Amino acid sequence: MLIRILIAFACGSVPFAVLAMAGSGVDIRKVGSGNPGFNNVLRVSAPRAVVALIGDMGKGVAALLLVRHGADLVWQGWLFGFAAILGHCYSPFLKFKGGKGIATSAGVMLVLYPLYAVIALAYFAMARVAGSRIMMWKEAGAIASLSAWVVFVLLMLLFRKPVDVLCATGVAAFLFWRHRKNLQHIAERREEAAVQQ
Repeated sequence: MLIRILIAFACGSVPFAVLAMAGSGVDIRKVGSGNPGFNNVLRVSAPRAVVALIGDMGKGVAALLLVRHGADLVWQGWLFGFAAILGHCYSPFLKFKGGKGIATSAGVMLVLYPLYAVIALAYFAMARVAGSRIMMWKEAGAIASLSAWVVFVLLMLLFRKPVDVLCATGVAAFLFWRHRKNLQHIAERREEAAVQQ
């Protein structure tokens, strides 16, 4: 079990956002938000952002495909998936720093619950487009990502067993915690806007 967890963590730790910027002369950790993830790469280059997105989602998928065989219990699949997410967020290749975990968690979601993942990701796409029209791109990304996870947890609550709900809620809580600074900035902006009105 421990070896599988370490393999999943290692898969998740590959910093595709940094690799996607190779040859560009740009260190993604020193521009924009400084976050080595898809959203920050998107601020610099859309084509490179696609590479980062595919890589970050793909490593969540790959981690589970590599280590999930024989793990029949629901929590085991989630445990391996969470290890991949942790690898992304605390990559040893980046001195144990990393992204926020959304794209990698989407890859995990796709392997564990393909149908519900597609619904949540479709919601994310619509929320991202709609949100970008009324708020900053960074804010729209955070809100769309986190609310898509809320949708996913609700689907678990409606159609799956308590253990599925518990595991999905745990991962969602971790992702919200990783986005705490984004959420704080959004709240501050809303307060400033309210005062100005």
